[in-house]
Amino acid sequence: MSDNTKNIEVAQEKFAELIKSEFERIERMKQDNEIKDFSKLEKIVIGVLPGDGIGPIIMAQALRVLKTLMKDELESGKVEIREIEGMTIEHRAETLQSLPDEVLAEVKKCDVILKGPMVTPRAGDPWPNLLSANSLLRRNLELFAAVRPIKIPDKNIDWTFFRENIEGEYIWGNKGIQVNDDLAVDFKVQTQQGTERIARAAFDFARKNGKKNVTIVTKANIVKLADGNFIKGVRKVGEEYPEIEIQERLVDAMCAKMLDPEFNKGIEVIVLPNLYGDIVTDVAAEHQGGLGTASSSNIGNKYAMFEAIHGTAPFLINHGRGQYADPCSLIRAVGMLVAHIGYGDRKQLLDRALDICTITERKLVVTTDKDGATAEEFTTYLVDTINGLK
Repeated sequence: MSDNTKNIEVAQEKFAELIKSEFERIERMKQDNEIKDFSKLEKIVIGVLPGDGIGPIIMAQALRVLKTLMKDELESGKVEIREIEGMTIEHRAETLQSLPDEVLAEVKKCDVILKGPMVTPRAGDPWPNLLSANSLLRRNLELFAAVRPIKIPDKNIDWTFFRENIEGEYIWGNKGIQVNDDLAVDFKVQTQQGTERIARAAFDFARKNGKKNVTIVTKANIVKLADGNFIKGVRKVGEEYPEIEIQERLVDAMCAKMLDPEFNKGIEVIVLPNLYGDIVTDVAAEHQGGLGTASSSNIGNKYAMFEAIHGTAPFLINHGRGQYADPCSLIRAVGMLVAHIGYGDRKQLLDRALDICTITERKLVVTTDKDGATAEEFTTYLVDTINGLK
């Protein structure tokens, strides 16, 4: 038997195992239909994962805001904040687990998670080549929808992105096949169940919030099967929402022309596969004012996780400027969290205060340098503003 034939057989065996695991996941998705009703819970437990780098610094400030917004509920015991240890990069490297078993067990005892940025090691980093902790949390908690709002008022942009959070290029990101020295193959995964549940989340949001448009972003002109099926799945669900218009955009054009009023005409809610969602929402956040201005919610039927969309900012840490990090992205995630658990009025209060502190009044400005406010100083300003609006 030639070397090429042997390599093909080994690759086929590996691919067959991947397909088998995906069939099992599809069956689990079919059974995951019960949606948690927070209004019926005696106590809502908020788990806290501070993260790495600037994570603990901005998390301390985000928790100040959370405790201000939920003061009465925390005092009555209706809401509990529970910090979970063991997710630092040092501990994950020591145990060689991106998501240590004991951490996952504690996370699953909570209802929602507030998460700081976490290191995902890359080539050249002084850490083992661990998987993304973010991806593992999303998969283990079945957080299939990454929801990211973007507002750019002077461009008349008020968009909500629904990024499929589990499948696509990411689900088998570490399971590609090195066939031989000359050939490596990675995969893109699309399932009917995964597509339809992210589509339904987008259309439900649109209907509940009076939106009249859902725009699908893919590269279906090239990735004909996975992206083509994604479009078909979204349009199938859209048949249940006849009042909502469906548009399509290609991902490269979306990145290049999203601020063009002719190109983005009518766009309100955007649904897109995992990798495209990661890229497009970061581009949109930069147009909004930088990654520090945006936040993300990761929603499943049972659990939800809320986070900043930026990283651990090693440059700031290495230059002794960690305390000058902008806490607004994680603070905005706090707003999304409290709205998700049934306190939309508190999010509105926070949004009003943030508008005052970052747009209209701006007594203190975070620049991430020593010429600006520290995260703690800005948050004190924000908390005082919240209390003044109550």
